[in-house]
Amino acid sequence: MARPAYYALPAFSLRFFPVWRRHFLVWRKLAVPSLLANLADPLIMLFGLGYGIGAALGGMGGTSYFAFLAAGFVASSTMYSASFETLYSAYSRMQVQRTWEAIVNAPMTLDDVVIGEWIWAASKSLVSGLAILLVMAALGYARFPLAAAAVPVMALIGLAFAATGLAVNALARGYDFFAYYFTLLLTPMMMLSGVFFPADKLPPAIQAAAKLLPLYHGVALVRPLLAGHAPAAPLAHLS
Repeated sequence: MARPAYYALPAFSLRFFPVWRRHFLVWRKLAVPSLLANLADPLIMLFGLGYGIGAALGGMGGTSYFAFLAAGFVASSTMYSASFETLYSAYSRMQVQRTWEAIVNAPMTLDDVVIGEWIWAASKSLVSGLAILLVMAALGYARFPLAAAAVPVMALIGLAFAATGLAVNALARGYDFFAYYFTLLLTPMMMLSGVFFPADKLPPAIQAAAKLLPLYHGVALVRPLLAGHAPAAPLAHLS
């Protein structure tokens, strides 16, 4: 008798789309407060730090500190939005509301549910990143057409952190568990990845560690694109 396969690659199917659509229809009812909740903190920090500290610092990285910080926030807001959705929201649907159980009683598999959650979280995080990008464009800090190339990069950031969030979700025994992930991983990552200051100002050993972090490479791609420049070594950052 063949032994069951405990570990296997997911079976991708277009059946994930009804899961994505279900989440979209629920979100659409609360779209305005949801967007405000996702955007309020980063925009308040952006304007407070960008204009407040920027007045004392002047320029940074060949541009104003506001533009420097805003580009970092485009990437980090995408990261946080994908993480919140795959942790708190997906955990509620899985454990509290039992939505996953209801879905797999239809002709659906767990793979369909998880892939639907993954694509949905990445989609929602892309909306958050796009909103900040539009604010930058309205203020004249996004230079097109190269700035448009930041959109697929944001989508990739969303997919990366949505996948990581679902992996952490699978290990969680309650909401409190997520504090470890945010405090011990995402917050240090935001500090070391060049969001608030150039990462090349860090000590060499910390720079080497920062280059192992996915947000570092997201920021390294988004910032020059928004400034109208081609990023250095884009394939290395994408990989």
